[in-house]
Amino acid sequence: MDYRAAKHFILARLQSELSDQLHYHGLHHTLDVLRVAKSLCASEGVHGRGLGLVKTAALFHDCGFVKNKHAGHEFEGCLIARTALPGFGYTGEDIEAICGMIMATKIPQSPTNILEEIICDADLDYLGREDFYRIGETLFEELAAYQLITGEQAWNRLQVSFLTGHRFHTHTNKTLREPVKQQYLEELKGLVATYEV
Repeated sequence: MDYRAAKHFILARLQSELSDQLHYHGLHHTLDVLRVAKSLCASEGVHGRGLGLVKTAALFHDCGFVKNKHAGHEFEGCLIARTALPGFGYTGEDIEAICGMIMATKIPQSPTNILEEIICDADLDYLGREDFYRIGETLFEELAAYQLITGEQAWNRLQVSFLTGHRFHTHTNKTLREPVKQQYLEELKGLVATYEV
């Protein structure tokens, strides 16, 4: 598989086709997920072909947003992967594994193996990082731009619900990110408790 050529292809598409209303799901998010996925592969002992598949899935996981809609973007991303990747020497088995990873990131996440666990944790790594509030603000702006949320109180209630239901999957993120995520959840619960019902 020619990972470099596949990377060049999909980054060029994301660069030229993603809407500038995607404040969160922009090219920067894909590159962040790729960076974290590589780090998680190292700490979880995934090398060789598995690493190549995870890196490819990270690059393609949100490419369905070129259709400029939130619902079903994972499915659209798989269609793009199935069309493009054979041309870069990826086998049918490779592509099934990559699409499995892409579909596992659909909320609620549903990973069934270590590669899918890595991509899911890379996708939502920020939930347990110091840039949680800054990145969250970009998601709020994006959801507001697409009229998927109304106002800051609704957003903070959604965050409490989302963080409460979310689980990290890899040993690495359970150890490194989960405790920090729980701190943010407590802070947000405290904020939401001040709202009038």
